[in-house]
Amino acid sequence: MYNTIAKPIPQRSAEEIIQLRRQHLNPTLSMSYQEPIKMVRGRGAYLYDEQGNAYLDMVNNVCHVGHCHPTVVAAGQAQMAELNTNTRYLHDNIVEYAQRLAVTFPKELSVVFLTNSGTEANDLALRIAKTYTQNNDIIVVDHAYHGNSPTMIELSPYKFDGKGGRGRPAQIQVAEIPDDYRGQFRRGDSKAALQYANDLHRCIQAIHDRGAKPAAFYCESILGCGGQVVLPQGYLAAAYAHARAAGAVCIADEVQVGFGRSGQHFWAFESQNVIPDIVTLGKPICNGHPMGAVVTRPEIAQAFITGMEYFNTFAGNPVSCAMGLAVLDVIEQEQLQKNAAEVGAFLLEALMNLKTQHPLIGDVRGMGLFIGVELVKDQTLRTPATQECKCVIEYLKAHRILLSSDGPYDNVLKIKPPLVFSLANAKEFLNCLEEALKTLS
Repeated sequence: MYNTIAKPIPQRSAEEIIQLRRQHLNPTLSMSYQEPIKMVRGRGAYLYDEQGNAYLDMVNNVCHVGHCHPTVVAAGQAQMAELNTNTRYLHDNIVEYAQRLAVTFPKELSVVFLTNSGTEANDLALRIAKTYTQNNDIIVVDHAYHGNSPTMIELSPYKFDGKGGRGRPAQIQVAEIPDDYRGQFRRGDSKAALQYANDLHRCIQAIHDRGAKPAAFYCESILGCGGQVVLPQGYLAAAYAHARAAGAVCIADEVQVGFGRSGQHFWAFESQNVIPDIVTLGKPICNGHPMGAVVTRPEIAQAFITGMEYFNTFAGNPVSCAMGLAVLDVIEQEQLQKNAAEVGAFLLEALMNLKTQHPLIGDVRGMGLFIGVELVKDQTLRTPATQECKCVIEYLKAHRILLSSDGPYDNVLKIKPPLVFSLANAKEFLNCLEEALKTLS
């Protein structure tokens, strides 16, 4: 039936690609590193450039079970060759995926909505929360980023308070970031979690002063753009209590930290001994294939039945669900959650040891394979070492290790590699990081 032959794609130099990007692509799209790399292949924890050089990838939390994992690739290829269509037709894959995903959550969270991305998931969660509560105002945590749609930009201090941002919309209240290293309540203070959570009272009062009520409290289970910040133990329980008392639902954003990355738990919110009302998923769900999800309580899902159908043409298509199922299989069969716990614990301990030897390291924090190393010029004053952080990243890149930075001052090395990241990989990184720190000192 089909006899078309796809045209080969020209292989261009990095310089030619950069020029064409500048000519034809979104002009706000940045490139990584001072000298961008042309990547042509990925496998496991490595990316390969056009010369065949291997780069240890320590920042790609999208290819969760490893770049181009053959099980996930084969699942997508096989289903793509059979059928790919929308969810108005019956298909085994979508119900199997929804069922398999739901059993990883507490029993209270049993209804799944599928989307094409984490942004779409957070956007849909907002709609559901507003419909359920019949309210409009939202509380978010400072420096948070929840997606790139217009509504999510309005919800994300990382964007609306950043370069080019328009500032905080009136219906959004921003709670203090519970950073117990740099914030006003420090690690070692047994009341830090409660004191940070109490800031929601201020947000709720500001909403009441507008003559409104809160619809939702959004919070990542571990803060990403805020600087890889692990929430003080007890923060979510107290914050959720304040939000729910005011009539809001509690939304856990697991787009970056879900699916076993935190090591001890499949979902990072479990480390806080809470059950959210809505959970949003994205990035690693299909190991790089576009998909996201919202998981919620039945009574909240029921309230979303208003007569207006939620239909998303490509969300939950058979190919996405086949690949999502394969990701769940790989995590289980290759014990990747256990690997995240063991390698993450090794990394954290080794980085803590490095901190005692190198004053440039101000703080080390994380869970599993989601770790932040905050660099400072002065450990007492905690002066952000932003330029030094950039130098460390470029040094590592020159030694074929890929890393990036985050945090309000862009001085936090963010470590979030594929979960196949091994002890040998960790040792390679630690040796190179130590050399980088020595050159700076």
